[in-house]
Amino acid sequence: MRSIRFKLIAFMTALLLLLLLILNTYPISTSRDRVFEEKKNALTSQTVVVASSLSSLETPTADSIHDVLLLLDISGYMRTVVVNSDAVVLYDDKGSPGSLTDIDSLHTALNGNTVFRSSFEGGAFTSSCAVPMYSQGKTVGAVYLSEYDSKQAEMILNIQSRIRALSLIISIAAVLSTAIFSDVLLRRIEELVQSMRIVASGNYGHRLSIRGQDEISELGHEFNILTERLEDTEKQRRRFVSDASHELKTPLASIRLLSDSIVQSENMDSDTIREFVTDIGQEAERLQRTTEKLLTLARFDDDVQVVPVPVDVKQVALDALVFLRPLASERQVRMKTELPDGCVVMATVDDMFQIIFNLMENAIKYNVEGGSVLFRMEADESHIRFRVEDTGIGIPEEDRLNIFARFYRVDKARSREAGGSGLGLSIVHDAVQKHGGSIAVGENKPQGSVFIVSFPRPTPEETGI
Repeated sequence: MRSIRFKLIAFMTALLLLLLLILNTYPISTSRDRVFEEKKNALTSQTVVVASSLSSLETPTADSIHDVLLLLDISGYMRTVVVNSDAVVLYDDKGSPGSLTDIDSLHTALNGNTVFRSSFEGGAFTSSCAVPMYSQGKTVGAVYLSEYDSKQAEMILNIQSRIRALSLIISIAAVLSTAIFSDVLLRRIEELVQSMRIVASGNYGHRLSIRGQDEISELGHEFNILTERLEDTEKQRRRFVSDASHELKTPLASIRLLSDSIVQSENMDSDTIREFVTDIGQEAERLQRTTEKLLTLARFDDDVQVVPVPVDVKQVALDALVFLRPLASERQVRMKTELPDGCVVMATVDDMFQIIFNLMENAIKYNVEGGSVLFRMEADESHIRFRVEDTGIGIPEEDRLNIFARFYRVDKARSREAGGSGLGLSIVHDAVQKHGGSIAVGENKPQGSVFIVSFPRPTPEETGI
């Protein structure tokens, strides 16, 4: 976490320095360039005016030039120099007439070029301009003006000073804000990491305290949802292990008791032995059924990939009814079917058989004497549906949300009498969902229950039909 805090502060500091560098250079540079441009336009225009005015003098002298300059009112300039075509100084308000000037710009101006120079140093703008002086189309001399401006320079320096002071304040505030923000942010991340460690240690009841509405809060909310699911899964796992142990322990205890009775009894008659052996066989068969159902659920939990094939639901239903007729006859339950042709879904024959067989078996086992079971199929353009309706004991409203849970029984006493393990509907539910279907349970008035299973209808390309 420390490295993340360091990286965050370093990144923000680097970004801030870049922004401050731009803030401290671009405005000043722009202002300086604008002053340079204004100086160039103003000083060049003034120098040209002076040169034009002096070019009309027939014999320029220091006095005549001075008189013209007085009329033009250019006293605000630092230096004014006028030279003839031979670079001889005719007028220099800061030097001696007749001496050669030491300003190189005048020599360039005598060649017919305008020269402007400006610099910003020493707390002032120093600018100069030299232009040629023409008479009758010939260069007869040159005029040089220079200016020293400290007012605009002072204004720019004041702006620069204020920007630097503001930059310092912004820098301190930004660094402090970044440090505080990173500390708060990383503290929240540390809380999330600590919560993960607590949950990883096995405490699935732990929940993260969520504050705010940002992305970390959303992450914490998702973490709590995941933890809640883990807690539910762990509860289901423990309940499953407990119920499975109980279901397996009961027939094993019966088998152990009956076998011990046979071994320990020396004078047991053959009929009693046969009865005990028959009971042992029934308990072993019950144990086998429970084990097979547990293996089926384990296969679904492992998400073993299977290749779905076109399955004719009608044919699978007919096959399941053949196995169920003895049970229906024993319980005196009538079975009725409505089996139209062409009801094909993409699944496996074994899974479809499990679905239909378990639903029909439950409808027979938990029916009333003389009751009936109806298996009805129907199809539309998008779905294949079948319904299993019975006239049995029904399912209370408060139990309908739990009937697909493993080992869940509505009537535990009657379920044990019927040989139920509480796994049949769990197998149906998992098998239906595995092949993209859905299952719902409702009330079959005036009595009984109805299960509705729906599968998406496959396309001709999927079935190859």
